Amino acid sequence: MAKILEGKKLSLLLAERLASIIKSLKTKPKLVIIQIGDLDESNTYIKNKKNFAEKISVLVEHKRYQGVVKEEKIIRDISKYNKDASIHGIMVQLPGPKNFDIEKVLESIDHRKDVDGLTATNTKHLFDNQEAFVPATAKGIITLLEEYNINPVGKRVVIVGQSSLVGKPVMLVLLNRGATVTICNKNTKKLDEETKRADILITAVGHPKLITKKHVSKNQIVIDIGINVTKSGKIVGDVDFDNVKSVVKAITPVPGGVGPMTVASLFQNLLEAYSLQT
Repeated sequence: MAKILEGKKLSLLLAERLASIIKSLKTKPKLVIIQIGDLDESNTYIKNKKNFAEKISVLVEHKRYQGVVKEEKIIRDISKYNKDASIHGIMVQLPGPKNFDIEKVLESIDHRKDVDGLTATNTKHLFDNQEAFVPATAKGIITLLEEYNINPVGKRVVIVGQSSLVGKPVMLVLLNRGATVTICNKNTKKLDEETKRADILITAVGHPKLITKKHVSKNQIVIDIGINVTKSGKIVGDVDFDNVKSVVKAITPVPGGVGPMTVASLFQNLLEAYSLQT
């Protein structure tokens, strides 16, 4: 039976570490969360972030906009946040509304306050293996591997999913740490043959039970980033967890795996941004 990589338990430990550091600071780190529209999933993610922030004594300003808001209005507000020394991090909750230029908004964030690591400056630094804010999910995966003593150096990693928010940043982070990375997408032929070769298999496509027993092999580490809501309201990942866990060496659950690590990593980035600005 596979070892369960418990991100929820680890995120609580990280919260204790962060709270201890923040307690000694003269001023409290502050994060601005920008929300455009009113998606249920965004409301849930933001609630989780607020709860974590309260736990570690971080200040959060939650700025809501209607889905019909113009990009220029948000950019004007971000410009004020960029200049406000009491604000150390700015993030936009994704996804944005359809027909909305979310990239234009993201690029208006000062890269020193870009705690989500999504501006072109931070992406370029990550690409060049320079100091940068690493997107929270990618950072969370690395922290999870480190805490469980799983070293990616020399490992064959297969990532299923190539989104700019998750798949590609995870690829860059692991390449920078010495892994050999293959990235698969919906056009990959014989997906099961690719995934079986992996030492570490990571999936982030939002397709419930895409990865089954036929896609995995003994001694693999499986990291499931997928978040899917069933008709009954249950949250499940991309992996057929109950069947796959009987084959592989270690696996993350959904929920309780990468999700809590993503939240914790955002606030690790915020504390780093605070240190650079004060």
